[in-house]
Amino acid sequence: MTSLNLPDVAAQSSQQAMPLDWVGMCGIALPLLLDGQSVTAYADAGVNLGDGASRGIHMSRLYLALEALEHQPLSPALLLQTLERFLASHTGLSNSAYLRLSFDHLLKRAALVSPLAGWKRYPVSLDAKLENEMFHVELSVHIPYSSTCPCSAALARQLIQERFDEEFADQPLNRDRIRQWLGSSEGIVATPHSQRSTAKLQVRLSGRELQLSDLIDKAEAALGTAVQTAVKRADEQAFALANGQNLMFCEDAARRLHVALRQLAWVEGFNLRVEHAESLHAHDAVAVSRYRW
Repeated sequence: MTSLNLPDVAAQSSQQAMPLDWVGMCGIALPLLLDGQSVTAYADAGVNLGDGASRGIHMSRLYLALEALEHQPLSPALLLQTLERFLASHTGLSNSAYLRLSFDHLLKRAALVSPLAGWKRYPVSLDAKLENEMFHVELSVHIPYSSTCPCSAALARQLIQERFDEEFADQPLNRDRIRQWLGSSEGIVATPHSQRSTAKLQVRLSGRELQLSDLIDKAEAALGTAVQTAVKRADEQAFALANGQNLMFCEDAARRLHVALRQLAWVEGFNLRVEHAESLHAHDAVAVSRYRW
């Protein structure tokens, strides 16, 4: 087959001479090496077609260049090498290259109190671009957490106070009686609403290391209410306590994350968005904060 003189239609001149901003492929399946584990990922790979007279690029060359990602640990340096291969294989045609990698990052998380543990999934994407010899890498990750509404908590406390006044208006205060009442549904007549929420973080990397797990750890520590995996009742009680001690509007969550990300020396800039999937409303509450973005 290789000895045949096969036609190369892509090498022909374009009938409409026009440069294109991006040409490539999306959804390429490939394995990556991350934290010593093999990860199933999908790649979007492309270059610009600066030579408008050329009909097309050599997509197979981009595809083959991705093979290097299978054998080396994932890092910004490896992404740069891959983009350089994209351009080297398109000399005279392109001067900018782009690569997006999307995958799920799995971390095993311990329960809050019990010895149980389980896996959590964090959707991740990496966007790398090389243009005019300028290299940029942006890391995006979605982090789920729980948020309890401060307003709802205050209103619930008020109802409990009112019920207390009604129950003990004409009775002498008895410690055991009050304790029993507090542990009953007649005493705690209202509870605040909470919801599963999501922090969507985009950070621009300044270094040559990919500190994905560190980013997730710092974000979850700042929020204080990371969702759990395997739990016993003691863990569920500890989770309820964590929510009660970390009441937050979406604005509060965004500010907590902003402060945490500013403390990461390897983050050059960021764009963060928090979404609280309201249990009270049929819409979401959203807050956005940026730094050098």
